[in-house]
Amino acid sequence: MGMPALAYHVDSAVPPPGYSAFIAGENSLATTVSFSSFTTTSAAAVDSTNSTSTHWSPAHSSTLYRIDSWGAPYFAVNDSGNITVRPHGSSTPSHQEIDLLKVVKKASDPKSVGGLGLQMPLIVRFPDVLKNRLESLQSAFVSAIQTQGYESRYQGVYPVKCNQDRFVVEDIVKFGAPFRFGLEAGSKPELLLAMSCLCKGNSEALLICNGFKDAEYISLALLARKFQFNTVIVLEQEEEVKLVIDISKKLSVRPVIGLRAKLRTKHSGHFGSTSGEKGKFGLTTNHILRVIKDLHDSDMLDCLQLLHFHIGSQIPSTALLQDGVSEAAQIYSELTRLGADMKVIDIGGGLGIDYDGSKSGNSDLSVSYSLEEYASAVVNAIRVVCDRKSVKHPIICSESGRAIVSHHSILIFEATSTTDSVPSMNQINLPFIELSEDARSDYWNMSDAVMRHDNETCLFYADQLKQRCVEQFKEGSLGIEQLAAVDGLFDLVTKIIVGTEPVRTYLVNLSIFTSIPDFWSIGQIFPIVPIHRLDQKPEVKAILSDLTCDSDGKIDKFIGGEANLPLHKPGNGQYYLGMFLGGAYQEALGGVHNLFGSPSVVTVLQSDGPHSFAITHAMPGPSCADVLRVMQHEPKLMFENLKHRAEEFCGIDAGSCLASTVARSFHNMPYLEPRSSCSLTAMNNGGFYYCNEEDYYVGSETGANEDEHWSYCFA
Repeated sequence: MGMPALAYHVDSAVPPPGYSAFIAGENSLATTVSFSSFTTTSAAAVDSTNSTSTHWSPAHSSTLYRIDSWGAPYFAVNDSGNITVRPHGSSTPSHQEIDLLKVVKKASDPKSVGGLGLQMPLIVRFPDVLKNRLESLQSAFVSAIQTQGYESRYQGVYPVKCNQDRFVVEDIVKFGAPFRFGLEAGSKPELLLAMSCLCKGNSEALLICNGFKDAEYISLALLARKFQFNTVIVLEQEEEVKLVIDISKKLSVRPVIGLRAKLRTKHSGHFGSTSGEKGKFGLTTNHILRVIKDLHDSDMLDCLQLLHFHIGSQIPSTALLQDGVSEAAQIYSELTRLGADMKVIDIGGGLGIDYDGSKSGNSDLSVSYSLEEYASAVVNAIRVVCDRKSVKHPIICSESGRAIVSHHSILIFEATSTTDSVPSMNQINLPFIELSEDARSDYWNMSDAVMRHDNETCLFYADQLKQRCVEQFKEGSLGIEQLAAVDGLFDLVTKIIVGTEPVRTYLVNLSIFTSIPDFWSIGQIFPIVPIHRLDQKPEVKAILSDLTCDSDGKIDKFIGGEANLPLHKPGNGQYYLGMFLGGAYQEALGGVHNLFGSPSVVTVLQSDGPHSFAITHAMPGPSCADVLRVMQHEPKLMFENLKHRAEEFCGIDAGSCLASTVARSFHNMPYLEPRSSCSLTAMNNGGFYYCNEEDYYVGSETGANEDEHWSYCFA
């Protein structure tokens, strides 16, 4: 039997996909039920809420995305609705602010129009921000030391594990040289990296050697000492002390030794799993006493000069910080009493950043203190204990990697497409279809609920109707067109009653596993914001889905505890999103899932040019050939095999030309291109296609190495 129409009033009349051909005008009953008279939120109100407000301003977007909270003092929104970077922090004059969209355009536009031709996704580095972070950290400790009358100095190190990129480490060494800033290594390759970079650093800069060590690691660290680096070998295990004693005697090197203590103080959050008595690293009090004895018996107790500890990353509050530092200062004082020539207390990492702008001490995503408050708490805790014990104030060292590098790097990626929104119609007519008796009953009950103004019951029967039709479809008694009509009806009823658009999925040109690995591995949330169109009201609630063939390749959690992100409707041009505060760990931890490699990279300095910036370094992301090599494939051999195959089945001439298209794919990045860079031209010989020479070279500009172009035919 026919079903009554469910009518409501909206402006447009666009039927759902697969529905219009099955509107059953004559087969539908004349009964009409008005939604507009009973919904809690009228259709007009919904339209008003979802329409672009003429009063929307960049300031509204800044508030919506909390940019002033997590982004200060480095990120803001300009009058054009674009994200701007303040490279010198709060002291950046307005004419030196850098429009991030202009940077992206310069990097990604084709060379033919003055761009660099880099393919997305893109990492944009700002060394000026890195320099400002280092200077701010140093300034905070200098101020605390002067204010509290502390009788020593602060001398930090950068843990290279946070981001081992050559240019990042070299910049930190250069920017930190005026205040003896050093490096920390946790493995043999990191130690080699640190030694090389510190050749241009301050001669007093510390080279801290952490991590588990074998004879080769210790030998390398002792050689670094021989090369006049200010090297400290930090003992992680009791067994390491015997290796240090033996090898140092063989190499005739007097080592400087530190030890890592396991504190009782424990950080309760996710990042505190390596702290406390059960932590992965460090020595217990019994271990420490045995190390002291071994060094004393070897006449090397004077070599013990540094105490290291680590409460955990993202320490949420200064109360926890002071508790841990005070405990460590007690151990430091006891080591001094036992005869060690103690000089440095290394408080490790833990200086957190505010990912969500909440300034909360109850979350792994935030911290409740500033740089100045952090430094003041550290200095005070050490000073109080040392004064009480009549111990000389030690040099304070920290390994604040996350706080140094997180802000300087921004990941830019495109939203390339989106799922359809719920359609609008003047009237929905459920066509004459073979519904089961139960499904027809659900429909009538839903109609009665509409007349009674009973939203909850209406939604219940709409959902039940949908589920019954799904079962009919599975049984084969309902066609896909009819199922689509029921789906459209359900979505529309939900939209009208609830008064909100459903959450849509935006496909992003990105691999989360490669570029934001902490999100899927530990649930770390980063600020994600459109970098332009912020003078327009975002109308869509969205989640993000990446390119990988993996159900975990999505972002459905955002700062502020939100399960979706406000975004703009797709336009004609590219829609760029930025992931901020991701400069630490993400590049080092990323893999090649689905063989998606790392992004392209540009380095941007503030300049006095017309756009306030200059791109000083650009590196295309790895090509398909590059990522294939990672998995032990040989691209040149692969290409030759495919070329022979093409020639065998398509003929020599056509096969060679077809192989050129294959070769081009080897040289391009694995990610989607914003437009087709290969204009396929039909050939008359059998309908084969080829790329012309101009198209090839436009595309290959985004590839990897210039010297890896192979020989093939151009038509």
